[in-house]
Amino acid sequence: MVKFDNVIVCDHPLVQHKVSLIRDKNTGSKDFRELVHEIAMFMCYEATRDLPLKDVQIQTPLGELANAKIISGRKLAFVPIMRAGLGMVDGALALVPTAKVGHVGIYRDKLNGNTAADYYCKLPFDIANREVIILDLMLATGVSAVKTVDIVKNAGAKNIKFMCVLTCPEGIKALHEAHPEVEIICGAIDDGLNEDLYIIPGIGDGGDRLFGTR
Repeated sequence: MVKFDNVIVCDHPLVQHKVSLIRDKNTGSKDFRELVHEIAMFMCYEATRDLPLKDVQIQTPLGELANAKIISGRKLAFVPIMRAGLGMVDGALALVPTAKVGHVGIYRDKLNGNTAADYYCKLPFDIANREVIILDLMLATGVSAVKTVDIVKNAGAKNIKFMCVLTCPEGIKALHEAHPEVEIICGAIDDGLNEDLYIIPGIGDGGDRLFGTR
């Protein structure tokens, strides 16, 4: 695990191996979806590393254990940004099956100054009492990420993280300028954005590659 200023890059060999596989333009949608699922599960392991524990007493088949460790009280919610964030949900839930899931639909409005427009939002009713992990395949311009954090904060959430497979300096800068306390967990930090605002070298359009669309 490599740490930057409020950014964690998951440098585990399995994560890095699978990130390289989804970069390959010859990886089809089926394999791409499976790899994203696996990457999200491994990354969620790092994203939940700071969950608090408490001691409880349990009875094992051979005796009593007074200081068994269980997670202490903190509830989680995953909030994928549609479309591409949907590919990460099942992997995160595989690790934390009791988490609630909200959904935020965002698109980048190129005609209005590259702003973010939201078209859907459904969040857990108790999101203010949960630690929220926002999911998206990529943190590129940061426009959608900033808008989603705004929405989740307005719903009452206070503890928020952002988990993505790929990001770049522009996306990190944009999110941290707007929400400096939000920790970013990612699989790789790429060089930057091209003129079409895609991450380079990146993975192309994450939503299209997940769902086989163009």
